[in-house]
Amino acid sequence: MTSDRFAGEPDPAVVARQIIDSNKYLTLTTADSAGQPWASPLWYAHEDYTSFLWVSRPDARHSRNIAARATVSAVIFDSTVAAGQAQAVYLEALAEELGGAECDRAIAVFSNRSQSLGFSEWRTADVTAPAPHRLYRASATASFILAPDDQRLPVELAGHE
Repeated sequence: MTSDRFAGEPDPAVVARQIIDSNKYLTLTTADSAGQPWASPLWYAHEDYTSFLWVSRPDARHSRNIAARATVSAVIFDSTVAAGQAQAVYLEALAEELGGAECDRAIAVFSNRSQSLGFSEWRTADVTAPAPHRLYRASATASFILAPDDQRLPVELAGHE
């Protein structure tokens, strides 16, 4: 969907989906209970372009921050492009550690992405106690890309898997 204001520009949702599909890392920003921010680059898998999954230790600073404050933001971008040519997807989200049936389903999504990139399979046992890692999800509440006028342009990504 393009507005008249950006006629001739690529569909923002298509641009955002291409960025999400072609990158492996997102930078997650969290804050502790006092509001102290923390940024963490994380390898991710996604589901329907609105649910972002990663595996982490529960004692990692960003994991502790999520336990204290679920509101997060993230950015996915290609850092290899020349200056002035970058594009990114900006996300506002709610993050959580997954457990139970949700974890069983989501670890399959994460594992499929891992295996498609030549990495190992992940199972529920790999992200539940006594294993050292847990599975986390950030569910996007808003998504944006950078518009031609250097402003953030909202994009709707759900339903385009």
